[in-house]
Amino acid sequence: MTRAWCIFNPASGSVSEQRRDAALALLSANATIAGRTDFPTEPLPSLTQLAGAGVDTVVVLAGDGTINAVVRALADWDRGVLILPGGTMNLLAKRLHGDVDDAAIIARAPHAPRVALATIEAAGEVAVVGVILGPATSWNRARERWRAGRWRGWWRAMVHAARRSLRQGVRLDALPARAQAIFIATAGEGMLSARAIEARDAGRIARLGWEWLTGDWMAAPAVTVVERACFHIVGRRPAAALFDGEPALLSPGTAITAGSTRRMFLQTRELSA
Repeated sequence: MTRAWCIFNPASGSVSEQRRDAALALLSANATIAGRTDFPTEPLPSLTQLAGAGVDTVVVLAGDGTINAVVRALADWDRGVLILPGGTMNLLAKRLHGDVDDAAIIARAPHAPRVALATIEAAGEVAVVGVILGPATSWNRARERWRAGRWRGWWRAMVHAARRSLRQGVRLDALPARAQAIFIATAGEGMLSARAIEARDAGRIARLGWEWLTGDWMAAPAVTVVERACFHIVGRRPAAALFDGEPALLSPGTAITAGSTRRMFLQTRELSA
């Protein structure tokens, strides 16, 4: 890592101005900062732009949605990407680096190998952290307004999400019944894991909503867990979906499969400080 381009999202879960300044100071001690992007107010750098600036490492301090956008924009990138924990749960950063701080990650980065990340893919959409299906995806809007401090809009979104959670759920071909939410994650080489969540009464809906708002949606109790290489949407209506928190609609019959990025993500987890 000799020339870095930094991508920040000031609206992400833990990206304050002080945090950005501290990360820039740490990076400057290890590499030349060739450019900086505040996403989404500024567009992500193109491959041509990065090549022209002589960049060998793109550094991302943001949450899942921004990381997802970077993965899409840099799908053909043949250099390195360094993910710093800038979201709420930081599942991807922990997968790559363990539960350590920016200083430890940046110190190890010059010696870190590049790895590919398993992905979840469907109808042109890609996720590297997880996909959520079903009417419970409407809790995402409440969560975003809660994080932004928009309390009036948050309460309306909460009521709307609770009502939608009572609707008939979504179903995959590998699951025996419909569910209010299905969480899909990678599960080893070429495999996916689907966790079906039911929330048909007020207590379960309240619990699901709280887990969603606090970011710990993986704590929701699963009714059924199935592992397969491919799932299909069952039904006659499109299914609401979130790919790393970004909304999408999947048509009936859509295949959800496992894929992979290029070998570009720096993984420091096995390195000593």
